Amino acid sequence: MSGGLHPFQSAPMDSDPAQPQPLPLESAWHTEHFGSTIGRHLQQGQVIALTGEMGSGKTTFVRGLARGTGLSAHVVSSPTFVVIQEYIGPIALAHVDLYRLDAPRDVHETGLADYLTGHFAVLIEWADRLPPAWLPSDYLSIHFTHAGHTSRRASLQAFGPRSHGLLQTIMADTR
Repeated sequence: MSGGLHPFQSAPMDSDPAQPQPLPLESAWHTEHFGSTIGRHLQQGQVIALTGEMGSGKTTFVRGLARGTGLSAHVVSSPTFVVIQEYIGPIALAHVDLYRLDAPRDVHETGLADYLTGHFAVLIEWADRLPPAWLPSDYLSIHFTHAGHTSRRASLQAFGPRSHGLLQTIMADTR
């Protein structure tokens, strides 16, 4: 893309920051580019809760986000079998995948609490398997859905002032 055109067009941001903000993603490339956009603005201590069915773009998004922070997208893989992957670059990322979490009480055994101390930006795939008390009061939620064979839709919602600021920045950057 050239001339300042963006690969996706967001809907105008709703005036109510508590309302989900929709964003169409026409391909895996768009999903990765969207992640890269967020990665350019992500800061240490921020938490992003990712939800959506299998194959809806969560790991593709994380690859792009890692690239946006200055890491190689190739270092990102789904941490399904190890639960948490660390990526150290300009900011430290913790990539969490709770798909194999058998019961909400098992989250204690993952070591997630060690990453929610503010020293990492934390990306949690399958965050809907996390007991709500584990999420901080300030986080960005992104729900991915299938919108066609290769297209997806992301719905973004901010909880807390820091994540609201991140959401406003992201939506302005995707126009």
